[in-house]
Amino acid sequence: QVQLVESGGGLVQAGGSLRLSCVASGSIFRLFDIGWYRQAPGKQRELVAGIKSGGTTDYADSVKGRFTISRDNANKMAYLQMNSLKPEDTAVYYCNVVQTILTRLEYWGQGTQVTVSS
Repeated sequence: QVQLVESGGGLVQAGGSLRLSCVASGSIFRLFDIGWYRQAPGKQRELVAGIKSGGTTDYADSVKGRFTISRDNANKMAYLQMNSLKPEDTAVYYCNVVQTILTRLEYWGQGTQVTVSS
């Protein structure tokens, strides 16, 4: 059973920075693809950033140049560095991991609230 625990959310002023962390347990983490998603009230959950097991990354257009996704396989950690935060970044952020060893399975963290004040 894979469990994900997230941290790093909070309240920050516009223009500020936060770093979200996600730690995985019970997983072959280095073989997993990772995504950071967010969901604001009344909106669909959207993919913010993704990083594959090989290290390739992808970002939503709205966060390109401001957010950076990274991973530390030795410590089974994933990060989302968020700079130049805007009020529209306010959402619950979720860590997601996907494995495709025998079949495709995905796991979600509990979510962490990010609030950006103007």
